Amino acid sequence: MRRHVSSVITGTVTQQATMVLSVAVSSHADVTHESLEVTVDGVEIPLRELTDVEGTRLHQLEAPVGSFRCTYSAQVEGRSRPAEPAPIDAIVYARPSRYGESDTLAPTATAEFGHLADEDLLPAISSWVGTRLSYVPGSSQPTDGAVATLLAREGVCRDYAHLTLALLRARDIPARLVSVYAPGLHPMDFHAVTEALVDGRWVVVDATTLAPRSTLVRIATGRDAADTAFLTVTDGGFELDEVSVQATADELPDDDVREQVSLG
Repeated sequence: MRRHVSSVITGTVTQQATMVLSVAVSSHADVTHESLEVTVDGVEIPLRELTDVEGTRLHQLEAPVGSFRCTYSAQVEGRSRPAEPAPIDAIVYARPSRYGESDTLAPTATAEFGHLADEDLLPAISSWVGTRLSYVPGSSQPTDGAVATLLAREGVCRDYAHLTLALLRARDIPARLVSVYAPGLHPMDFHAVTEALVDGRWVVVDATTLAPRSTLVRIATGRDAADTAFLTVTDGGFELDEVSVQATADELPDDDVREQVSLG
């Protein structure tokens, strides 16, 4: 399977800013062609690449005041070997987090899923989230977590992923959020899914069912959206104008939600 992915981010730096981008595909992917360029008022800005233990590639930069543009593209060949869980993953990703309040949702998870065996939890929670929420672009705030999403009963992909991972953690299944490029997604954008640690491997859970899981290309991996944002401004001022994302694959296979699929 060959996948082409790209993204363009534009905006205005209103005060000299320190910024971190997370738009490049994971270091674990087999990338044959790749380019990443950031300009301010047409002048290219130097980037410093940092990679974490999960393969997330962050690009840090200092941007002067002016018109900002980030362009990224890559070609990914085949499917890489699925990520191997580290011993500490079962601890880190079982804990409550900023947007995955599994401790608050524990009574709900017990009431809804306490009668199920472990092997039935993934499809049950995915289906429950998918049928309880309505996918409504623009309906949620960047500060909304799993609890706010459940109360609102609507959201976008990151909200579905947060509620899914919080319920999984509440039932003692380590879970994390992954930002991805998603061929077949409509409307096209950066996408977020959940990974659950089951029988010693990470498997994808996407309650939105908006794109085939086998085509997804990993960008960033973390506890929740706080670890996987495509753009973070750590100092200074920035106003976002537009984000454009494209992701295609030479095939779009059917996705049987009953099957366990790993990102690769």
